[in-house]
Amino acid sequence: MPLPGVRGIGITAGQPASDLSDLPTLLDKAERLGVDTVELPTCAMDLIIGGRIRRPHLERLKQACAGRSLGYSVHGPLAINLFDDPVRLPRHFDVLKASLEIAGELGALHYVMHSGVMPLQPDEVIDAAYGRQREWLARAGDVARDCGLLLCVETMFDYQPSRLHASLPSRLAREIATIGHAHVWATLDFSHAFLRLGSVGGDYLAEVAALAPFAKHLHLHDSFGRPDAFETVFPSEKFAFGHGDIHLPVGWGAIPWEALMERCVFPDGVLFNIELNPRLWYAVDECLERTRALVERAQTSASR
Repeated sequence: MPLPGVRGIGITAGQPASDLSDLPTLLDKAERLGVDTVELPTCAMDLIIGGRIRRPHLERLKQACAGRSLGYSVHGPLAINLFDDPVRLPRHFDVLKASLEIAGELGALHYVMHSGVMPLQPDEVIDAAYGRQREWLARAGDVARDCGLLLCVETMFDYQPSRLHASLPSRLAREIATIGHAHVWATLDFSHAFLRLGSVGGDYLAEVAALAPFAKHLHLHDSFGRPDAFETVFPSEKFAFGHGDIHLPVGWGAIPWEALMERCVFPDGVLFNIELNPRLWYAVDECLERTRALVERAQTSASR
């Protein structure tokens, strides 16, 4: 039974085949774990073609999800970037709107999208991009409201160190507060924040604690907060060096999980979602056990 204020524990489904033929098996595996929700990676499901929903494929997805003991969240296309050139923002919004409508038809609780990323520019150029992002997120919040779900904007990191700008968690918190929309919240990805602070420096616990009250959705996976420093060949080599966004099981990296649970206060209705590297699903039971232990220690606005 989730603690007061915690919506539950979820896990991201593995990436299905393009025809979704193996999705029922993936959902069966998640159901056997006893999680409350599954996060569907609609970003990798061929559901939108040229900004329009591909209805036969969506029906296939809905059939796979129907009649289960699971709730759902959705992770939309990663390439949606509201920091992009203004000329292309309507195209981004078309895909975002279609993605939100898909999530609504699935009965999803939360829709996850990435916050903006852009090349390093003078401060006034970056501030203008934030302004555009706020405007388009407010519009998207209206769509999310009409679809009966929450839009949760995810913390990102500069995956090309020293070349890209991504929001610090505290900046994303200020942006969400400024938008002030009841259907626009944050997705706090603890590892993404760890990588961002590992690149630019700063107080990781303080940064994450600043965003926690706005984070209805959490992504849990581990890392060492080390940006990619050089090319590796095999996936196991990235694990060996501890570089990048490697989506390790909780407890395998260097994120200070216990300290985070002591420092952070999450909003009522927060959902803990595990994002485990598919290569490491052999450790899913261990990861889930550690996540459940963290949930037992979590503080929410409803439990204080």
